[in-house]
Order: sequence, then C-alpha cells, then structure tokens
Amino acid sequence: MNTKALKFNDFIKENMPNIFQMEELPNHELHAVVYNTAMEVDKQNLPFMLIIDDSIYVMFQVRLANAVVNAGNRSAVLEHLNSLNETYKVFKYYVDANGSIIIESCLPATDDEFVPGLVHAAINVVYTHLQEEYKKIMKIVWTN
Repeated sequence: MNTKALKFNDFIKENMPNIFQMEELPNHELHAVVYNTAMEVDKQNLPFMLIIDDSIYVMFQVRLANAVVNAGNRSAVLEHLNSLNETYKVFKYYVDANGSIIIESCLPATDDEFVPGLVHAAINVVYTHLQEEYKKIMKIVWTN
C-alpha cells in the first residue's frame, strides 16, 4: 500500500470509521487505493470515489447523475456547469461521454507533505457546495 493511503487509513480510523470501502488495485503501477462511499445530498446517495496513489495527486469525484445530459438539455447544463467552474477553484464539473454529471477535485500531495485533514476539508467544501447547488443543477437537467 502506498504511503499516502497508509496515512489516510490512520486518519479515517480515527475520524471517520466505517465510512469508506477500500480497495487496493492489484498490480497497479502507481499502487492505487480506491475508497468508495456515498455522499447524501437532497435525500440522494451520490457515489463518491477517492483515489490515492504514488503520483503527486489525490483525486476524488462525486457522480451527481448518470446518463441525464442529452441533446435537449446539454446546452443549458453545460452553460450552468461552466459558470460554476469559473467560480470555484478546488473542484470542477464535467459531463462524461455517457451524459453523466461529475464533480471532481485533484489535490497535489507528496508522500512527505500529505495531510489527510486537507483532503477531508476539500471533501467538506464539495459537500457544502452540493447542498446548495445540487437542486439547481437537477432542475436544469429535468426542465430542459
């Protein structure tokens, strides 16, 4: 297991026990460890994934909705997401090839300077943001 993941494991044992399902990816060249859970927003359990590996990045993403962006709502959704991307620095929204809406953050972190509390703080920023923004995004999805 990579050094950052070991540190994160210690952090979650102490601060967030039983929240994540952890999976080490066997034979992965960067020794990736994937942490999965769900983030409850507006009574919806949104899939949440955190990846910690030997690169200088820690990445997490939340899937807001699967396969909901289509020809009819694409322009309105992208316009709204782009305006959010201009405003916020710690995370970015995108629509994947299947029309799913994803919010993602990539944080720099070396083994020596990795601070699990900062990852947790970034996750909390996204969580707080989604408490306000999720309904607005979904309204655009379903009314266009």
